[in-house]
Amino acid sequence: MSFITENFLLHSKPAQKLYFDFAEKQPIIDYHNHLSPQEIAENTSFPSITEIWLKHDHYKWRAMRANGIDEAFITGDRSDEEKFCQWATTMPYTIRNPLYHWTQLELKRYFGIDELLTRDNWRVIFDQCNHALSQPEFTPRSLLRRSKVKVLCTTDDPSSNLEFHQMIREQGIGIQVRPTFRPDQSLHISKHSFGNYMTDLSTLMEKEIRNASDLIEALAERAKYFNDLGCFISDHGLSHAPSMNFTEQAANQIFSKRMTGHTITEEEEDIYVSYVLYHLGLIYHKMGWTQQLHLGPQRNNSSRIYAQLGSDMGCDSIGDYRQSTNLAAYLDALDKTDQLPRTILYNLNPSLNEVFSTMAGNFNDGSIPGKVQWGPAWWFADQKTGIENHLNALSNAGLLSRFLGMVTDSRSLLSMTRHEYFRRILCNLIGNDIENGELPNDITWLGQMIENICYRNARQYFDVYD
Repeated sequence: MSFITENFLLHSKPAQKLYFDFAEKQPIIDYHNHLSPQEIAENTSFPSITEIWLKHDHYKWRAMRANGIDEAFITGDRSDEEKFCQWATTMPYTIRNPLYHWTQLELKRYFGIDELLTRDNWRVIFDQCNHALSQPEFTPRSLLRRSKVKVLCTTDDPSSNLEFHQMIREQGIGIQVRPTFRPDQSLHISKHSFGNYMTDLSTLMEKEIRNASDLIEALAERAKYFNDLGCFISDHGLSHAPSMNFTEQAANQIFSKRMTGHTITEEEEDIYVSYVLYHLGLIYHKMGWTQQLHLGPQRNNSSRIYAQLGSDMGCDSIGDYRQSTNLAAYLDALDKTDQLPRTILYNLNPSLNEVFSTMAGNFNDGSIPGKVQWGPAWWFADQKTGIENHLNALSNAGLLSRFLGMVTDSRSLLSMTRHEYFRRILCNLIGNDIENGELPNDITWLGQMIENICYRNARQYFDVYD
């Protein structure tokens, strides 16, 4: 019954040639994911398919809740067998959700399983996957090598000592595992955890962080530490960019107000975030890094689940925030002094695709191809329709040929198949244009473009040559 055939998603002869002759063989640079460096450093086998597949996957959690599955079988204390059974029960109901494609693609590529996962065959597939996971070719590093991963960038808090990245470097595993500097907790001044985080950061730095100016000095020092361990990229998860209306004095006063237990206003939060994000941009430019801005999610919408389980539990959605004015102000503030680092913008709201695709083109300065990029379709948009819409909007307003390709944004090592998924969709899009007479049948040039998008553009952009 398998539908993951050789020509899955490839609906024309040109699409098939572009994929098999050019895209399929390209290595992977996964420059944004949430994989565990500890799992890669320790390289131990996974105890079950549930552990690698369901433990951290909020996409699957949302689908299971929508299918009426009790929370005990999702994030609760039920056994691995019971949780997998409930996921298998849910799978047939995910038709036309990308989870259906992803699940079957992962089963076929890693485990050689063609059967469609259902409640009727869950035990056989569970046992088959678990047996495979006990074999040497299913350790974390082996999975990465099988996926042809050359570089991957994990997501790390500035307070991390990066001990597992150090272990990986010393072990020389043949894959570049680089940290990503993600200082979100320093920006989230209105959260309850902010005060405790600043106290912990002060302890780490062995000096008190008394105000926003001290914080910037501390983050600059941590950035240097990350840089010494191979970091070349930062990341920020924000609902929207701040206004850039700030002064250092105001930011310091707001920091002190928050640290003495007072509640701050939305306007004060904007002033503080503007100050910190601007100075982080200066740090990244000085380091020669790339910064990533993930914009648009409305997080933790279910107060019930947030109170019970915390954040990142599958209760986030697309936000309808205004993005253009503040984003332009932020990029311009750095650009006008020639201190704008390489920047990748991610948009969660598809209604703003053209806003982001045109915004990226405003700040390229000729120094490198595509200095400011509109990043790949992300989160709720990284499905077939979302990827196609993204590629079309990017093509219409920018240079698709300079695009940096896909990322997994995942916590599972098996998600590397999303690069294959993206590459098939990309080749099908270009192949259809050839079939329709909208592009020349120049397979050599278009094939080179495909190779560049899948791998070479990112390799050059990040300067991470083998």
